[in-house]
Amino acid sequence: MGIIHHGGEYQVFVDGLRQGLRELGLEEGKHVALDIRDTKGDLKAVGEAARDLERRKVDLICTGGASVTMAAKRATALTPIVFFAGADPVAYGLVESFAKPGGRLTGVHGRATDLTAKRLEVLKEMIPRLGRMVTFYNPGNTAARENARLGREAARTLGVQLIERHVRSAEELRLGLGALKPREVDAYFHTPDAMVTSQALLIIDAARVKRLPTIFHQTNLVAKGGLASYGTSFRQVGRMSAKYVQRILAGTHPKDLPVESYDKIELALNLRTAREIGLRIPPSVRIRADTVIE
Repeated sequence: MGIIHHGGEYQVFVDGLRQGLRELGLEEGKHVALDIRDTKGDLKAVGEAARDLERRKVDLICTGGASVTMAAKRATALTPIVFFAGADPVAYGLVESFAKPGGRLTGVHGRATDLTAKRLEVLKEMIPRLGRMVTFYNPGNTAARENARLGREAARTLGVQLIERHVRSAEELRLGLGALKPREVDAYFHTPDAMVTSQALLIIDAARVKRLPTIFHQTNLVAKGGLASYGTSFRQVGRMSAKYVQRILAGTHPKDLPVESYDKIELALNLRTAREIGLRIPPSVRIRADTVIE
């Protein structure tokens, strides 16, 4: 089977997939071979990887991220695809419906887009005086544009300003982070975008140097120095994806496997990072956290 992802934090999804396969009795190298393609945030490379995997006649392709899945779908014609998508897979044409996918794609919906407004509410509660936030995303990514629109609307409702910076590559993101001026913004708000998410450690490091609070949409980033996250676990989504792989390899067609939403939403906080940047997180937020790193 082939696996296509944008690298960086999506490796956690791959680790979860491997774990899930082992738990189902599928040992790598014995029962299944993994051809992993790290496209390093480049959507053009996704299409090239997908076409190559189909030429090699892999039994299926597993993709991480809605934009990566859309690119892989466009680039292939026959190969089944098991996806992890943070955006609504019906709205973006990946499947006909959750219950009846209707084609050669199925997988797990991670609900990153659904939680955009709530994530911003959590950030505002952590920082009552929040005025201006910055976010980075690729305007060429359809799902990221929708995530940014939802963030913009939520910011308007809360009376704060979301400053949107467009980046089309990891290098543009690096330059954009470096160009942030002191006191230009009060926090970093993550807009789910596969390319930007793959560079999360770059964002965390830059934010800590600039003493900026951060909030993300996947829980593992808090253990790596992010201030907060409100969303899902990439590792657990990977584990869930393994059962789709198992059933398709056993002969089930994707159209007969309903898309499943991963509904376990967690709030994670890193109090060590909060101390480093001089932020006191209100007790009302701390008491609700599912995971707290001291």
